[in-house]
Amino acid sequence: MNKITNHLPTAELQALDAAHHLHPFTNGVELEAKGARVITRANGVTLTDSDGNDYLDAMAGLWCMNIGYGRTEPADAAARQMLELPYYNTFFQTTHVPAIALAAKLAELAPGDLNHVFYAGSGSEANDTNIRMVRTYWAEKGHPNKNIIISRKNAYHGSSVGSGSLGGMAFMHAQGGLPIPNIHHIDQPHYWSEGGDQSPEEFGLGRARQLEKAIHELGVDRVAAFIAEPIQGAGGVIIPPSTYWPEIQRICDEYDILLIADEVICGFGRTGKWFGSQAFNIRPHIMTIAKGLSSGYAPIGGSIVCDEVAAVINNCEFAHGYTYSGHPVSAAVALENLRILEEEGIVDRVESHSAAYLADKWAGLADHPLVGEAKTIGMMGTLPLTPDAANRASFAGNEGDIGLMCREHCFQNGLVMRHVGDRMIISPPLVISDAEIDTLVERAWKALDLTHAQAKKEGLMKSGK
Repeated sequence: MNKITNHLPTAELQALDAAHHLHPFTNGVELEAKGARVITRANGVTLTDSDGNDYLDAMAGLWCMNIGYGRTEPADAAARQMLELPYYNTFFQTTHVPAIALAAKLAELAPGDLNHVFYAGSGSEANDTNIRMVRTYWAEKGHPNKNIIISRKNAYHGSSVGSGSLGGMAFMHAQGGLPIPNIHHIDQPHYWSEGGDQSPEEFGLGRARQLEKAIHELGVDRVAAFIAEPIQGAGGVIIPPSTYWPEIQRICDEYDILLIADEVICGFGRTGKWFGSQAFNIRPHIMTIAKGLSSGYAPIGGSIVCDEVAAVINNCEFAHGYTYSGHPVSAAVALENLRILEEEGIVDRVESHSAAYLADKWAGLADHPLVGEAKTIGMMGTLPLTPDAANRASFAGNEGDIGLMCREHCFQNGLVMRHVGDRMIISPPLVISDAEIDTLVERAWKALDLTHAQAKKEGLMKSGK
């Protein structure tokens, strides 16, 4: 198969893009003035743009490229499926082999009694499904008023009307009339920014017990579910204190609340376990999946549902679904991706080697004068940038200015590292080698040096609140 290596000059591609392409989470006028970065090919952990520049992709695309770029096996699986059965729906009492096989495989991999799959095309769609599913579950059990879902501030669960409402990002809620009714948000377990003088353990318990307080305030007979990411990803790779999840689990068990673990980022090896729930001993009733399910090679998502919830949903006609629920090509690609992750021992290698190697190298970045701490879990890392690490201080200027500055220095030095406010985060492909981790950290240090020098020169190294 020939690769597309010849294309229009970059400036012409950028002009066409600006003229016709509306980008997600982007100010189009600003992007047109700057010109979009045009990615033309990728292999392993490396991206190449239209000018031939290479970048180490420390974000695995958008948290999803777990097996790395350039694998031929998913492409072959897609081609075979397209020739055999390119599409059919799963409505009208119909199914097909890829949807059946993938559901069975996911039931095998998922913990506990999570044995049933409702397919979607993305994590956003899957979380929309979860809203309707938990409300339908309680209505079918004779509790139609048990319909409030509790989430967390700064959580990310997608950007559709439903999933965007579940998420707790204020800048998203400022547009489009979000959140929808009967969604409630409690504070996040973000110790670095919000822990004050408490110990991490005290803080974790306090934040978890906000759930119990909200249940009493809203009404025990009104709260249907609590949804949370095991680790907040888009919120800044927020790793909760050790006391947080055990207390959340106790509260959900005690008050008969369905627990939804959003595993869109954490699932399929990101934490060194197949699912983030296993890393924190969470026992969810529903897990949201996407991203690493296919390693980004085809769009697919879904909800893995426990026996109890599935039995109730199966006993009624759940008036919900998508044209591409269980799309045969996407399901075939996902099956091949799971085979690669399992047979090549990629998830096992993260747990036994790569996570520890990354943690050791990443920890060295805490010595940089711009960095407050350097934490990892599995193949995820986070660096809060600060003018005063001892006091966990924020910058006096606009939040995110220093983070954006650092991100731009990363790109200029061949590294894709994301900023969330003034926090830098990574989530590299699970197949990243030790040598590539070394390169990642070296380039990160260089970008931090350049950011620190620029911030000092511009008088931005001042503490805020």
